[in-house]
Amino acid sequence: TIDALSQTFDHLHHVVKGVSADQLTAATPCREWDVRALLDHTFSVVGGLTAAAAGREPSPILLDEGDLAGQFRALADESLTTWQAPGVLDREMNGGAGPMPGAAYASINTLDTLVHAWDLACATGQDAALPAALAQHVLGICQQVVTPEARQFAGFDPAIDPPEQRLRLLLRPRQRDARELGPPRVHQRAEEHPAVG
Repeated sequence: TIDALSQTFDHLHHVVKGVSADQLTAATPCREWDVRALLDHTFSVVGGLTAAAAGREPSPILLDEGDLAGQFRALADESLTTWQAPGVLDREMNGGAGPMPGAAYASINTLDTLVHAWDLACATGQDAALPAALAQHVLGICQQVVTPEARQFAGFDPAIDPPEQRLRLLLRPRQRDARELGPPRVHQRAEEHPAVG
Protein backbone atom coordinates (compact mmCIF):
# COMPACT_ATOMS: atom_id res chain seq x y z
CA THR A 1 0.00 0.00 0.00
CA ILE A 2 2.66 2.52 0.99
CA ASP A 3 4.95 1.43 -1.82
CA ALA A 4 2.18 2.04 -4.36
CA LEU A 5 1.45 5.44 -2.79
CA SER A 6 5.13 6.34 -2.99
CA GLN A 7 5.31 5.34 -6.67
CA THR A 8 2.15 7.34 -7.36
CA PHE A 9 3.60 10.42 -5.71
CA ASP A 10 6.78 10.02 -7.78
CA HIS A 11 4.70 9.77 -10.95
CA LEU A 12 2.66 12.89 -10.16
CA HIS A 13 5.81 14.79 -9.17
CA HIS A 14 7.25 14.02 -12.60
CA VAL A 15 4.08 15.31 -14.28
CA VAL A 16 3.94 18.45 -12.13
CA LYS A 17 7.52 19.27 -13.13
CA GLY A 18 6.28 19.45 -16.71
CA VAL A 19 3.59 22.06 -16.01
CA SER A 20 4.45 25.57 -17.18
CA ALA A 21 3.02 28.81 -15.78
CA ASP A 22 1.13 29.57 -18.99
CA GLN A 23 -0.77 26.25 -18.68
CA LEU A 24 -2.40 27.01 -15.33
CA THR A 25 -5.59 28.31 -16.93
CA ALA A 26 -5.79 25.49 -19.49
CA ALA A 27 -8.81 23.19 -19.58
CA THR A 28 -8.52 19.69 -18.13
CA PRO A 29 -10.41 16.40 -18.56
CA CYS A 30 -12.16 17.43 -15.30
CA ARG A 31 -14.42 19.88 -17.09
CA GLU A 32 -15.17 21.86 -13.91
CA TRP A 33 -11.47 22.58 -13.21
CA ASP A 34 -8.67 24.33 -15.02
CA VAL A 35 -5.09 23.17 -14.38
CA ARG A 36 -4.70 25.48 -11.39
CA ALA A 37 -7.89 24.18 -9.75
CA LEU A 38 -6.91 20.56 -10.51
CA LEU A 39 -3.53 21.08 -8.82
CA ASP A 40 -5.25 22.83 -5.90
CA HIS A 41 -7.62 19.90 -5.44
CA THR A 42 -4.95 17.22 -5.82
CA PHE A 43 -2.49 18.88 -3.44
CA SER A 44 -5.32 19.50 -0.95
CA VAL A 45 -6.40 15.85 -0.99
CA VAL A 46 -2.84 14.73 -0.25
CA GLY A 47 -2.54 17.33 2.52
CA GLY A 48 -5.98 16.55 3.93
CA LEU A 49 -5.41 12.80 4.09
CA THR A 50 -1.98 13.37 5.63
CA ALA A 51 -3.67 15.41 8.34
CA ALA A 52 -6.26 12.69 8.89
CA ALA A 53 -3.51 10.08 9.20
CA ALA A 54 -1.70 12.32 11.69
CA GLY A 55 -4.87 12.88 13.74
CA ARG A 56 -5.06 16.63 13.19
CA GLU A 57 -7.24 19.10 11.32
CA PRO A 58 -6.15 19.88 7.75
CA SER A 59 -4.69 23.27 6.91
CA PRO A 60 -5.57 25.11 3.69
CA ILE A 61 -2.94 24.68 1.01
CA LEU A 62 -2.08 27.69 -1.15
CA LEU A 63 -0.36 26.80 -4.39
CA ASP A 64 3.23 27.96 -4.75
CA GLU A 65 3.05 28.72 -8.46
CA GLY A 66 6.76 29.51 -8.52
CA ASP A 67 7.72 26.00 -7.45
CA LEU A 68 4.79 23.62 -7.83
CA ALA A 69 7.01 20.55 -8.15
CA GLY A 70 8.96 21.43 -5.03
CA GLN A 71 5.77 22.10 -3.11
CA PHE A 72 4.29 18.75 -4.11
CA ARG A 73 7.52 16.89 -3.29
CA ALA A 74 7.44 18.37 0.23
CA LEU A 75 3.75 17.41 0.63
CA ALA A 76 4.45 13.91 -0.64
CA ASP A 77 7.45 13.37 1.64
CA GLU A 78 5.49 14.53 4.69
CA SER A 79 2.61 12.29 3.68
CA LEU A 80 4.77 9.20 3.28
CA THR A 81 6.46 9.81 6.64
CA THR A 82 3.02 10.09 8.27
CA TRP A 83 1.61 6.96 6.61
CA GLN A 84 4.68 4.94 7.60
CA ALA A 85 4.23 5.63 11.32
CA PRO A 86 3.44 2.47 13.34
CA GLY A 87 -0.25 1.67 13.58
CA VAL A 88 -1.49 4.34 11.16
CA LEU A 89 -2.78 1.91 8.55
CA ASP A 90 -4.77 -0.01 11.17
CA ARG A 91 -6.24 3.02 12.96
CA GLU A 92 -9.73 4.22 12.11
CA MET A 93 -9.82 7.76 10.77
CA ASN A 94 -12.10 10.08 8.82
CA GLY A 95 -10.58 11.69 5.76
CA GLY A 96 -13.82 13.09 4.39
CA ALA A 97 -15.64 9.95 3.24
CA GLY A 98 -16.59 8.59 6.68
CA PRO A 99 -14.75 6.46 9.24
CA MET A 100 -12.47 3.84 7.68
CA PRO A 101 -9.18 2.11 8.50
CA GLY A 102 -6.08 4.05 7.52
CA ALA A 103 -5.18 1.45 4.90
CA ALA A 104 -8.42 2.22 3.05
CA TYR A 105 -7.66 5.93 3.00
CA ALA A 106 -4.10 5.26 1.85
CA SER A 107 -5.56 3.34 -1.07
CA ILE A 108 -8.00 6.17 -1.81
CA ASN A 109 -5.05 8.56 -1.74
CA THR A 110 -3.25 6.41 -4.31
CA LEU A 111 -6.34 6.19 -6.52
CA ASP A 112 -7.16 9.90 -6.39
CA THR A 113 -3.58 11.00 -7.01
CA LEU A 114 -2.99 8.65 -9.96
CA VAL A 115 -6.29 9.57 -11.63
CA HIS A 116 -5.47 13.26 -11.40
CA ALA A 117 -1.91 12.68 -12.59
CA TRP A 118 -3.50 11.35 -15.79
CA ASP A 119 -5.82 14.37 -15.97
CA LEU A 120 -2.89 16.75 -15.51
CA ALA A 121 -0.71 15.03 -18.09
CA CYS A 122 -3.51 15.16 -20.67
CA ALA A 123 -4.23 18.82 -19.94
CA THR A 124 -0.60 19.88 -20.32
CA GLY A 125 0.35 17.85 -23.38
CA GLN A 126 2.52 15.32 -21.55
CA ASP A 127 2.70 11.56 -21.94
CA ALA A 128 -0.42 10.36 -20.13
CA ALA A 129 0.59 6.69 -20.01
CA LEU A 130 0.53 5.27 -16.50
CA PRO A 131 3.18 2.84 -15.23
CA ALA A 132 1.67 -0.55 -16.08
CA ALA A 133 2.09 -2.23 -12.70
CA LEU A 134 0.81 0.83 -10.86
CA ALA A 135 -2.20 1.14 -13.15
CA GLN A 136 -3.02 -2.52 -12.56
CA HIS A 137 -2.72 -2.04 -8.79
CA VAL A 138 -5.05 0.95 -8.85
CA LEU A 139 -7.48 -0.92 -11.09
CA GLY A 140 -7.68 -3.49 -8.30
CA ILE A 141 -8.43 -0.72 -5.79
CA CYS A 142 -11.17 0.58 -8.08
CA GLN A 143 -12.80 -2.82 -8.32
CA GLN A 144 -12.91 -3.00 -4.52
CA VAL A 145 -13.87 0.53 -3.48
CA VAL A 146 -15.63 2.15 -6.46
CA THR A 147 -19.05 0.71 -5.67
CA PRO A 148 -22.29 1.96 -7.24
CA GLU A 149 -22.81 4.07 -4.11
CA ALA A 150 -19.28 5.47 -4.34
CA ARG A 151 -19.83 6.28 -8.01
CA GLN A 152 -22.81 8.43 -7.10
CA PHE A 153 -20.88 10.14 -4.28
CA ALA A 154 -17.81 10.86 -6.43
CA GLY A 155 -19.58 11.56 -9.72
CA PHE A 156 -18.43 8.55 -11.75
CA ASP A 157 -20.50 7.06 -14.56
CA PRO A 158 -21.30 3.31 -14.52
CA ALA A 159 -18.42 0.95 -15.30
CA ILE A 160 -18.11 -0.38 -18.83
CA ASP A 161 -16.96 -3.79 -20.05
CA PRO A 162 -14.50 -5.33 -20.39
CA PRO A 163 -13.04 -4.55 -16.94
CA GLU A 164 -9.54 -5.23 -18.29
CA GLN A 165 -9.63 -1.95 -20.21
CA ARG A 166 -7.58 0.97 -19.03
CA LEU A 167 -8.13 2.51 -15.61
CA ARG A 168 -9.68 5.59 -17.19
CA LEU A 169 -12.30 3.53 -19.01
CA LEU A 170 -13.29 1.76 -15.82
CA LEU A 171 -13.76 5.01 -13.94
CA ARG A 172 -15.33 7.09 -16.71
CA PRO A 173 -15.89 10.17 -14.54
CA ARG A 174 -18.70 12.35 -15.79
CA GLN A 175 -17.47 14.97 -18.29
CA ARG A 176 -13.87 13.71 -17.94
CA ASP A 177 -13.00 13.12 -21.58
CA ALA A 178 -9.67 14.29 -22.93
CA ARG A 179 -11.20 14.57 -26.39
CA GLU A 180 -13.94 16.99 -25.30
CA LEU A 181 -12.24 19.63 -23.20
CA GLY A 182 -14.61 22.50 -22.61
CA PRO A 183 -13.96 25.89 -21.02
CA PRO A 184 -12.81 25.47 -17.40
CA ARG A 185 -14.71 26.87 -14.47
CA VAL A 186 -13.12 29.73 -12.54
CA HIS A 187 -10.51 28.47 -10.07
CA GLN A 188 -11.76 27.86 -6.53
CA ARG A 189 -9.82 28.10 -3.30
CA ALA A 190 -8.55 24.86 -1.75
CA GLU A 191 -10.94 25.03 1.18
CA GLU A 192 -13.89 24.96 -1.26
CA HIS A 193 -12.95 21.51 -2.55
CA PRO A 194 -14.01 18.30 -0.80
CA ALA A 195 -11.24 16.38 0.92
CA VAL A 196 -11.63 13.36 -1.33
CA GLY A 197 -12.74 13.31 -4.93
